[in-house]
Amino acid sequence: MHDWLRAHVPDAGALTGHARFEGGQSNPTYRIDTTNGSYVLRRKPVGALLPSAHQVDREYRVIAALHPTGFPVPRPFGLCTDDAVIGSAFYVMEMVEGRTIWDGTMPDLSPSERRAHYLAMIDTLADLHNTDHVAIGLEDYGRPGNYFERQVERWTRQYRGAETEPMPEMERLIAWLPQTVPPQTRTAIVHGDYRVDNLRFAPGTEPRVAAVLDWELSTLGDPIADLTYYLMSWVTEPEGRSGLLGRTGPASGIPELEEMLVRYCARTGRDAPIALDWYFAFNLFRLASIVQGIKKRIVLGTAANPRAQETAARVPALVAAAWHFAQRAGA
Repeated sequence: MHDWLRAHVPDAGALTGHARFEGGQSNPTYRIDTTNGSYVLRRKPVGALLPSAHQVDREYRVIAALHPTGFPVPRPFGLCTDDAVIGSAFYVMEMVEGRTIWDGTMPDLSPSERRAHYLAMIDTLADLHNTDHVAIGLEDYGRPGNYFERQVERWTRQYRGAETEPMPEMERLIAWLPQTVPPQTRTAIVHGDYRVDNLRFAPGTEPRVAAVLDWELSTLGDPIADLTYYLMSWVTEPEGRSGLLGRTGPASGIPELEEMLVRYCARTGRDAPIALDWYFAFNLFRLASIVQGIKKRIVLGTAANPRAQETAARVPALVAAAWHFAQRAGA
């Protein structure tokens, strides 16, 4: 590792230590300290992995393409695909100074500060979707065709690969979602996991997104996927993470869902209404498939995060919530 770091980050100096960050459950993430500063290393986990998961090379590619545009991502320093260096593929990027806000209700901020942070988040998401992916060399970053058709197929396949017990409502979703996919009208860079704790905010209380992190699920696709995944926080009970149900409005300062939707549409030039229920059903289905993958890794003994068991226990509730919104959408 010392030789690789010296070759790719020549100003880093000698490696002096490392520590794992909280989060980064799918791809373990570390702070690496050197004699001249600190950096972030993100790697594939070890052991048997599901197909198409943990592609750190894709993460690195999108960050490297976005960084020169001024969009807030860490500066990338180098990608290593030689497992011999540390045991799996990894990349090193800048450690952006600032704050991670783990609780979307932002209990430490005032109502006006909360409002400003939420407006910064929706504006940053709109700016990502306004980025010209062809101009920055990402024209082949995703497959052509309807994004949601591909995603339903992908997450069905991922779920099947990680299935541990039968779930009737999941089977109903697998049958219903492909038959009801909405048409796609735009293509953009899709982050895939855009939520408050995957962002790094500026130091202090400045309402600015300093870096968007965790690009493992990014691709080219329908930007409504990101938008509606993010807006799911407004229909999710507060759980100490992104849930905001019952916590929005003037008293808290957190904008109502409708205001966020209107602001996004204005910034991206959309005027057609967006029917949210189908997208909420899909996003919860996808999330259930992801968490089922964590559950499978527990069974295999390769789960990297100490809270994996707690996360995996959420699968039934996620499936039930997905089916609830599917029924609201006409299932």
